[in-house]
Amino acid sequence: MKLNYKIIFHFFGLLLLFNGGFMLLAALLSFFYNDGVTFDLFLAGISVLVFGVISMLCTKNHTKEMNKREGYLVVAFGWIVMTLSGTLPYLFTGAIPNFSNAFFETISGYTTTGSTILNDIESLPEGVLFWRSLTHWIGGMGIIVLAIAILPLLGIGGMQLFAAEAPGPSADKLHPRITDTAKRLWLIYFGYTAAETLFLSLAGMSFFDALNHSMSTLSTGGFSTKNASLAHWNDRPLIQYIIILFMFLAGTNFVLSYFAFKGKISKIVQDEEFKLYFKLILIFTLIAASLIYYYSYMDTTSVFDHPLVWGIGEGSFRHALFQVVAIVTTTGFVSADYTLWAPFLLVFFFGLMFLGGSAGSTSGGVKLVRHLILLKNGFLEFKRSLHPSAILPVRYNNKSVSGEIVFNVLGFFILYMLSFIVGALGFAILGLDFESAIGVAASSLGNVGPALGEFGPSNNFFEMPTAGKWWAAFLMLIGRLELFTVLILFTPFFWRNR
Repeated sequence: MKLNYKIIFHFFGLLLLFNGGFMLLAALLSFFYNDGVTFDLFLAGISVLVFGVISMLCTKNHTKEMNKREGYLVVAFGWIVMTLSGTLPYLFTGAIPNFSNAFFETISGYTTTGSTILNDIESLPEGVLFWRSLTHWIGGMGIIVLAIAILPLLGIGGMQLFAAEAPGPSADKLHPRITDTAKRLWLIYFGYTAAETLFLSLAGMSFFDALNHSMSTLSTGGFSTKNASLAHWNDRPLIQYIIILFMFLAGTNFVLSYFAFKGKISKIVQDEEFKLYFKLILIFTLIAASLIYYYSYMDTTSVFDHPLVWGIGEGSFRHALFQVVAIVTTTGFVSADYTLWAPFLLVFFFGLMFLGGSAGSTSGGVKLVRHLILLKNGFLEFKRSLHPSAILPVRYNNKSVSGEIVFNVLGFFILYMLSFIVGALGFAILGLDFESAIGVAASSLGNVGPALGEFGPSNNFFEMPTAGKWWAAFLMLIGRLELFTVLILFTPFFWRNR
């Protein structure tokens, strides 16, 4: 079966229309703040819209039928199209004049990684900062899921796209029709963003800062409007607790949020992944808080500041909770440079980069449900060794998990770790030291943001070699699309006409 290229480029045109529209929204905010880049943002938006219209007009006679191969191509290359067009606001305004840097910043935004090459974020115009946060917000739930909500208008089914965009083991649906699912997900996503913006404003943030941080939080992205990230508000504990709450919600399966709003609390309480998610955050926070509290009194280099600044336990608990939730959910905000705290905590937080939030959330990483299935299958292997004739299926939420899903999870985990190793080797070849290489590989693949070594929370990626930025961008993309969606394009059988 030959590929239907017309429908692919038709969809690219639709994505460009979305992107151009959001750029015009950034231009509108720029006009409101009179920051001097309104025309540049407007020109970027119009340029993208024109390309989108041309692409759609040239492919208007496409066959309205999409199979899985075309779905994978639309998703993988759709993100690249979005990223390439998304660089224009940076290039046109001169905020990031170098294309490689602009591409890195943009794909870091869309993949909700949060790594940045900017040295002085606070000097940027409001319109550019807003566009930067918008790339997070668009990528958070997935531009593809946003687009398939209106696919019925084009006469195109969206299930192939949804499967490619969210290939994880979770099969929960809010509604039998995929377009209705997308609409409900975006309604919850928008509602959470509005609620957090309101709460942060009431807690003392300016409306502009509150809006930008809300978009970054709900997308589990991590871009901030301040050079010090959330450490800028270390004297405002309430602001950090609000961010923690919404990071936690963003890392939770959005289907559970839907059940909560419908009053089906029992579904949340009984969900095994959510229970593991909650328990792990609690346990990891207590471990980190205890060590921070201890080391703050033993410290002689002022890494922890004066113990009294941290309070009698509250500060230790807050910073521990903040960093644990930020890394587990792959949000990447920082309230302090955790790489300076203690060697154990450095390794501890590095390990958290491989967890990921819940399936069906905006988090990156492996996802907790995969870890849960791996652990359950591992324990069952002991039983199978003793009782080789017994039928012992893996059970999740009181349902048997098919062997196909278990093999998929095993394959994903092996591929993820191989990708991490190859990623770290790539950075090592480019001259990064061991700590920096493994840190950037884990951070980029897991869409976490802050890494280790030279690219830790107190630094940025400006000094990384250009080739390293492109390599990191590739890892961000395959991590965001959960490996299979992108890597399958490199297999010869994908391109064979059947």
